[in-house]
Amino acid sequence: MSTTIDPNTATDGDLAYDLDRAHVFHSWSAQGALKPFVIAGGLASEVWDYDGRTYLDFSSQLVNVNIGHQHPKVVAAIKEQADMLTTVAPPHANLARGQAAKRILEKAGPSFGKVFFTNGGADANENAIRMARLVTGRDKVLSTYRSYHGNTGAAIVATGDWRRMPNEYSRGHAHFFGPFAYRSEFWSSSPEQEGERALHHLARVVQSEGPSTIAAILLETVPGTAGVLVPPPGYLAGVRALCDEHGIKLILDEVMCGFGRTGEWFAFQADFGNGHTEAIPDLVTFAKGVNSGYVPVGGVAISAEIVREFDDRVFPGGLTYSGHPLAASSIVASIDAMDEEGIIDNARMIGADHLRPGLATLAEKHPMVGEVRGLGVFWALDLVADEVARTPVTAAVIGQLKTELMQRGLLPFAADNRIHVVPPCVVTPDEIARALVIYDEAFTAVENG
Repeated sequence: MSTTIDPNTATDGDLAYDLDRAHVFHSWSAQGALKPFVIAGGLASEVWDYDGRTYLDFSSQLVNVNIGHQHPKVVAAIKEQADMLTTVAPPHANLARGQAAKRILEKAGPSFGKVFFTNGGADANENAIRMARLVTGRDKVLSTYRSYHGNTGAAIVATGDWRRMPNEYSRGHAHFFGPFAYRSEFWSSSPEQEGERALHHLARVVQSEGPSTIAAILLETVPGTAGVLVPPPGYLAGVRALCDEHGIKLILDEVMCGFGRTGEWFAFQADFGNGHTEAIPDLVTFAKGVNSGYVPVGGVAISAEIVREFDDRVFPGGLTYSGHPLAASSIVASIDAMDEEGIIDNARMIGADHLRPGLATLAEKHPMVGEVRGLGVFWALDLVADEVARTPVTAAVIGQLKTELMQRGLLPFAADNRIHVVPPCVVTPDEIARALVIYDEAFTAVENG
């Protein structure tokens, strides 16, 4: 695919912008001052505008284009399915849907029995919560303050950040603090101590809320929008043990961190320091990277035990587009391409050999970078105005950094006081090297004022 833009179509960029501002209502935004970046096309780790200028997409859009833009095998699979059957109702069987579920379960592992497909990540979490409540007969769901689980009824109330507060219409939710050693709530002096104290805190919250009232603990395996908070060794194992002790279901939200983002198929399969997988959830939710968002889709991988609960009992939930064939075909093609092309291995290698050392060097050079954390192609730079006090930089500084990065040809992902470094899993070492130069130049420009 060429990035060359026909001069006669360059005005399409202005038309796209004008139509957007006139007619499109944007999420999480005050509408009046928006100036959206217009994207004309993309390929692999790059996108371009209508003037033909290319940008490294180190946002992966919303941290979902794991396989990169316009992967030919996924595009071809969608076209082939569209020629065969564009849609089918959920009660019927469909080959693409069955193949997609089979592939997901093969990657999730033998503990899981079936997949319930949804339209995206938020309603995946909604249905996982519903399943946990139904099989336990309990109502309450515990989740962390540093989390994001989606913008639907229960999912947004399970969310911990500010977006929950104007939307608290769903009942039965309580929150707790998860581990975050750099900005510890527990006065910890090491990641191990942070994990131990966070587990003690969670155990006390469970006791205080009443174990017999709690249906589920819902966690992002690696919280993403909250800051790429890699759990300390033993934490997930401790949460699993606490759930087992009290008959609580463990839901792991892998909407953002699944399907290669951490260098593993699922983040719960990663080694967080103990040399093995720490916790197998009862329910794991997914979306985004399962097909890189080429067609909207999400779902819940359900443990065999919970599947059996509904053998003779109606599950009171469903969606018109559950397991949509265009989405299912894109899942099959995406998982197969990731397997055939070693894309998961590439993400792991990029993280260990290029991003980890490269971002560490960046932090040594720029005092503004207070901490670097992450794995695979899932990293965050925690930016501070004061290294000792760890005072977060202002929104104005983040705005300046975004401008400098865009001017140098890199599309960033920013959240609060952080720049997240989240390229597609197909990113190359040369592209990482280019990006590191751009980050360095942008930080220098902002620091020099």
